[in-house]
Amino acid sequence: MEFYEVIRKRRAVRKYKPDQVPEDALYRILDAANWAPSGMNSQSWEFVVVSGAKVKAMGESLAGIYAPLAENMDADKRGPYMDNIRNFFGAPVVIVALAPKQDKDVDRKMHLEGVCAAFENLLLAACAEGLGSCWMTGPIQEEAFLRELLSIGDDKEIVAVTPIGYPQFIPKAPPRLDPDLKQKVTWVK
Repeated sequence: MEFYEVIRKRRAVRKYKPDQVPEDALYRILDAANWAPSGMNSQSWEFVVVSGAKVKAMGESLAGIYAPLAENMDADKRGPYMDNIRNFFGAPVVIVALAPKQDKDVDRKMHLEGVCAAFENLLLAACAEGLGSCWMTGPIQEEAFLRELLSIGDDKEIVAVTPIGYPQFIPKAPPRLDPDLKQKVTWVK
């Protein structure tokens, strides 16, 4: 896929096929993440690649987070919705992005920005591989659970989570809030 096509085709996927993702594809997307820019070339990102029973455990935790949203749904939709979440959308792999914990705000921002750049590279590379992903911060609401489940020390900050897998369908692109870039861009000459 051509670069700009990948950017426009990437979507938040919330329903995956059960097919396993080849390890070499996972290495390629992680390698793309590793080539991201970072402040002072710190390259301080780390990734935890989760599969198997631990993905199921993460899904159960996620279901607890999403349960209040499901209460407002029609009963016939609530069950399938919660089953999808409980199974972490059916994704065979989940990747968790970490940054080193920092005391100074300026250092924290620098490392968070680098990890976010790496995470975006990862999402775009997944799309180029024909895989789906979904940048999630919701699972971080259960941070203590994730830390224990994945043996993440207190010296790391959990930045984002994404399921990875082959999408059952690609959602339609949401409209851009400022497609002509007249409100979000200011030119200063």
